[in-house]
Amino acid sequence: MAKKIAIMNMKGGVGKSTLCTNLAWHFSAMREWRKRVLLVDLDPQFNASQYMMGVDRYEKEVIDADAPTIWDVFEQQSRAPGLRSSKRTLRDSIRTIVKFSGGQYIHLLPSQLELSYTLKNPSQKEHLLSNFISEIEDHYDMILIDCAPTESVLTTAAYLTTDMMLIPVKPEFLSTIGLPLIRQSLADFRSSYRKDVAVSGVCFNMCSDYSPEEERSLREVRELSRTFDWHVFPRVVPYSRSFPKGAREGKPIFQTSYARSTVATKVANFCNDFASRIGL
Repeated sequence: MAKKIAIMNMKGGVGKSTLCTNLAWHFSAMREWRKRVLLVDLDPQFNASQYMMGVDRYEKEVIDADAPTIWDVFEQQSRAPGLRSSKRTLRDSIRTIVKFSGGQYIHLLPSQLELSYTLKNPSQKEHLLSNFISEIEDHYDMILIDCAPTESVLTTAAYLTTDMMLIPVKPEFLSTIGLPLIRQSLADFRSSYRKDVAVSGVCFNMCSDYSPEEERSLREVRELSRTFDWHVFPRVVPYSRSFPKGAREGKPIFQTSYARSTVATKVANFCNDFASRIGL
């Protein structure tokens, strides 16, 4: 069965999409892993979709082509006539990002801005994503879910679909603000659905070695995580201007033009630590 991991923080601006996309590339492209990976973009802002495809390809192949996306998964009833008339199914929402000679690949279930409409009428939709993923997960070794930073039916859908969570935190002022919200959200979900979602750990993301504020934030996050009994990964993911460039190019950090090798190495080191933590 595929390892299913939701990347989530109730605080925005922590680099979830950047981390998620680079995890996908690392575990599929690197010779020591060669995993079949699906990235699910569960955020109406669709940053991960643009990062994986590149801005131009996303506009052409998703928006201009009116291709099915994760919005169709949640709005199956209302969107079904359009799919049938175009002779497409929900499985046509899966986009091939890259296929490697070793047989592994990266697929994307893209998002779009209109997914936000689902939040206006969320009733009886929380199981739809997990139902769809259960039909296709045998094709993958790893499924990564890039989550929106607010509590909604999309959060519940992620919990129902995933096995575990990774929580990226940007070490800055108020960096701990999202952690108690996640803890309460998980408790509420457990009470309502009788399912536990494990926290694989907290990852320090977009670190810039800025002192003393960053050091204070690192300390506060570690202390709070300890009270929640959450693992904190000792290796951090650095900040780099090459990440936005990679998003525009649709490339991971280790393929982004002029990206420093030291940054790519630190990202790879974290990815390998994460793999060890989840038993990949």
